[in-house]
This record gives sequence, structure tokens and C-alpha cells, in this order.
Amino acid sequence: MSGETGPSIPDFNSLTRGRFTYLPVVPGRLEFALAVRRRILEVQPDIVAVELPETLEAPYRDALQRLPQLSVIFYRDTESRADEEDEEAVYVPVEPSDPFVEAIRTAQEIGTEVVFADPDSTERPHVPDTYPDTGALRSITYEQYVEAYRIHPQERTEEIESFAAGVAWKLQGVDPFARVLVVVSLNLLDPVLDAMEVPQEEPKRRRRAELQLVNPHPECLGEITVEYPFLMERYERFREQMTETALIDRRHAQFALYREAGESYSLNTGETLHRWQYRLLARYSRNLARTHHDLAASLFDLTIAARSIVDENYAWDVWETASRYSWQQTESDLETVNIAGDEVWLNTKRIRLRRRLPSTKRRLGNLGLKRRKKEKIPGEWAKELDGTNICSYPPEDIVIEDFGRYLKKKGKSVLSDEHTTVEPFTTSLLDGVDIRETIRNWHEGTIYVRNSRKVHGEVGSVIVIFDEDRDGRYDYMTTWLGEHQNESDMAYYSTHPFEHMVGPGIGRAEYGGFLMSLPARRMYDVWADPDYDFAETKAERLLLAGLDYSIQKYVVYVAAKPPRSVFRNIAARFGRTIVYIPIGQLSPVTMKKIRVVHVLDGHDKRAQAKEFLW
Repeated sequence: MSGETGPSIPDFNSLTRGRFTYLPVVPGRLEFALAVRRRILEVQPDIVAVELPETLEAPYRDALQRLPQLSVIFYRDTESRADEEDEEAVYVPVEPSDPFVEAIRTAQEIGTEVVFADPDSTERPHVPDTYPDTGALRSITYEQYVEAYRIHPQERTEEIESFAAGVAWKLQGVDPFARVLVVVSLNLLDPVLDAMEVPQEEPKRRRRAELQLVNPHPECLGEITVEYPFLMERYERFREQMTETALIDRRHAQFALYREAGESYSLNTGETLHRWQYRLLARYSRNLARTHHDLAASLFDLTIAARSIVDENYAWDVWETASRYSWQQTESDLETVNIAGDEVWLNTKRIRLRRRLPSTKRRLGNLGLKRRKKEKIPGEWAKELDGTNICSYPPEDIVIEDFGRYLKKKGKSVLSDEHTTVEPFTTSLLDGVDIRETIRNWHEGTIYVRNSRKVHGEVGSVIVIFDEDRDGRYDYMTTWLGEHQNESDMAYYSTHPFEHMVGPGIGRAEYGGFLMSLPARRMYDVWADPDYDFAETKAERLLLAGLDYSIQKYVVYVAAKPPRSVFRNIAARFGRTIVYIPIGQLSPVTMKKIRVVHVLDGHDKRAQAKEFLW
């Protein structure tokens, strides 16, 4: 595992008070766990004090002995709910990426004494966690982050003051000659500093009963941990080899998560994610994070993005991959417990995922659904092939023709937008008020109107490129002629349909790209036409054919990236104009549906095809 180069840890002299040096942290965040480890290894203090309840010291130390396997401390809190009959169950996950856990681990490694600085005199105050995104530490120093937070301190309550006084009393009682490094939550730093200025009286402490250490089930880790398990595992593998200035980049970790989930998705569904989908995933998850004023997306946001850009199957694989933690096992010397997220956290969010076409091993039979037909013996359906004639499946033809008409309308819309100007209102409203531009320039007191110029000409050919196929995966290339006046001639390249038989004489393939052109029954075999031999890729050959066969001025080209600039000149020679539409602007669900094609070995297969296709 490799780390990313980041800013060095600054001098903490500004937070040194005599023999006490304070190290404020954001609980649960791995950036602060890294900072704590570096600081302890650098300073080698005599004592490390952590803001953890002293009543939980024994189970915490036992949990640390089990790392990197995760543990959860469980107890029943009777004092906080004395007015209610039911006791409150409390779960405290012990995570390797938590700065308090890291402080204890590192202190034990170098033989430094550890003090649990919370005397557990009162219930810990629920201070809102309104921290800036810890990913900012890649761009600013640790000290700048802390000072930026302290400029706008949160309102103090009597509960906070009482808690800080208890921590101060505990710190004032440690060895008076020892150098103490105090790891404290950032939102409680200033109350503790103020409480340390005066001697504190011993608070009345409580004792927790029925403390128990349990082993969390591997399936529940994604719900109960602060950092998602995939990220925690990267941290655990990284901490032993980290350098002085290395950081784990959350964005790189998220991309690795999407990639690994993509491999599982391909294995489970047989479909492949492409670069444009990964780019959209990164952009969408980034925008979701910004709605929460964060720099990096949470696991919930990553899952939402996966469902929105790809489908629910992929969202499930993202969640499963993110929740996977190699060291966690169901078999343990402790009791294994499956804990729900709402038992640990308040205000949890829920997402409902309905998996479709899961892998055979995970699929459960449903007696209410018609089972898909299978071969009685391997190769039975392939015997129906004679190779004399192939044809398409009419219901699919209707869908793809409708999609072609939609792309033509969208192409005209793109052209219309390109020819539309926005200008200040003078004497005429022209094509109506432009609300967006008017609001944007509201301070000027000017109304802006749209001037849409008419686009002359129609869209002829439509080319859709899912994959340029520079690796040669799509080796099946053919040209189909429309069977009637409303059906386009079509040239396409795809995976070989008869390598994936779904019925007798019925093959299933995946488009790499296709060309559609009207009127029908004009298209020569595009793949054998020598006029297009100078094309470098299959996609370019389809584009050349589209320009050649189009009887209209405009040709729509849908792909992950625009064609080479030379094709603009070629189009001009044909008297045509290429209208480029990024494939990422189209619905991923629709594109996934359109991309599947079934090839029938003869018209006689159409009557029974509906029994085998899905």
C-alpha cells in the first residue's frame, strides 16, 4: 500500500501548558489517528492521557489485544435512563483508525504509561460534531485546522463544564514530574484548558456494571463504524510503514473501492463498467459530499452514487466491498453479535437496494416467478444453429428505434442551445425571459431575455459508441438492413452472440457501438467497404459510414469522448455537421437496457424467442 505526500505535522508548542501538551483530535477519523501516532513516536512522552472513561479501561485494553480484529464494548446504562423502566444498551466500537485507540496502541508499543482521563463522573455531553472535513489536512497544516475550528467555539453548557472539570481533576492527579501528552476531542479542548487553570475537586464517580466485550459480525461493520471497513483496512496496513509526511488520500481510496466493487459487479452480472461511468461516479459522489459541506463522500453517499450512475446491483457490490474487513471472522473466542446501525448511532439513514439477476450462488428460488429455461444437456441450443440466416428480435427493434428518435430530438435540442443567445431586455421579450441569467445579475436591475435562432436541417444518421474497443473484445461485426420503411439500416460491432446462447438458436450479445440510418435498405456492408479502411477504430468506421449514408445535414455522435478533429473536416466535405453528445449525459439505466442485443438464427426463432429472453 502506498501513501500520499502531505503536509508535515507542525510544532504544537502553542498547545503546551507546562508539562502538559495537548493534542486535539476529531474522534474516529484516520487523519487524526495518523497525527497521534506520529506525535507520540516523535515526542516519546512519559504519559499518554486519553479522553476515555476509566470504567471502560479494562475492556478497552482487552479489545486492543485483539486488533486488527474489531471488538465492541457492550454495557447497560441504568443511570442515564433512571426515569424509564427499560435499560439502555450501549455499544462502543473499538476501531484501529480512531485517534484514541491509536494513542493507546502506540503508547503501549513504546512502553509509555496510559491514563484514561475521563473519571466517568457524568454522562459525556452530546456536543454536536460540526467539525470541518478532515480531508482538509491534505491542503492545510494540522495547526491551521485546529486554529480554524477554535475561532468559532461552540456554546458551553453546564454539562460541558462539569465534564471538563472531571477530566482536569484526573490530569492534575498524574505524576507531577512526568511529561504528559493529552489526547482530547477538539470540541472539548478549550473547556479542558480553562478547567486546568484552577484546582479541581474529586468528582463523584460511577461504576458501570455488566461490561462485556463482543465480536461484531462481519456483515454489520459497515453500519456501526465511523470509518467504513475498507478504509480502516487500508489504514491498518498502512500504519506500520507510514513515513513522516505520508497520508492516506480518501479520494484515492474511494476510487479503489469503486474499482474493486466493479470487479465483483462484472463477476456477478457479466457487465463491465467503463471509464465514463467511473468519471460520473467521482463527480456525482463529490457533489453529494458538497451538499453536506464535506470534501470527501461518506459510504452512504458512495452507495447512492453507485445506484444512481450504474444500478442497484452495483450499489450492493459497493456496500459489500466497503463493509469488508479481512481480519473479521464470525468464529471468535468472544460472543459474535450482529448489531444494527441504529443501535449505535442516532439519526441513521436508510437505503433500500433491490438486487436483480444476482449470481447463482446468491440467488434464492422464488416459487412465484417463472423460472428461466435451461438446456437439458450442454450444447443443446447450439445445435439449432445453421448459419444461413440471422435476424433481430422485433420488440428490441422497437425499443432501439425509439431511442434513435430520442437522440435525434436531443441532437436538435443541443443545436438549438448552441444557437441561443442571452441579452438584456430592451424593446422585445424575444423568446421569453431567461430566469437564470436575470437572477444571476439581479444586482444590476436588468431583465435578460433569450434569443433562439432557428436551426435549419434535420438529423440523419445516429452513431452510439459504448466502447471504442481498442482491446479487440467486440469481434462480431455485421450490417443489418431494415425490414420496412420505418426500420433503420444498422451496422454494429458486439461480442459474439452465439458464444452466449440463451435459447435454441438465440444468442445474447453486448453492443460495443452501432450506427442507425434511414431510409432503409440502402446500406452496403460497412465492415467490408474499402472507402472506410483509413479509419483507425471500429467507432471511426461507423462515423464515416454515418456521414456517408446520412441524407440530412446533421449526424449525432454519442460517445465517451468526441471524435478526432479531422472528422470535422471530413464531415464538411460531405456537407454534414457532427453533433457530439457525451454518453454520460444519457440515463445509465436506459443505456444499460439498449446495450443488450439478441441475434436469432432465422425468422422461425421469433415465435418462441419471448420464452427465452429477459
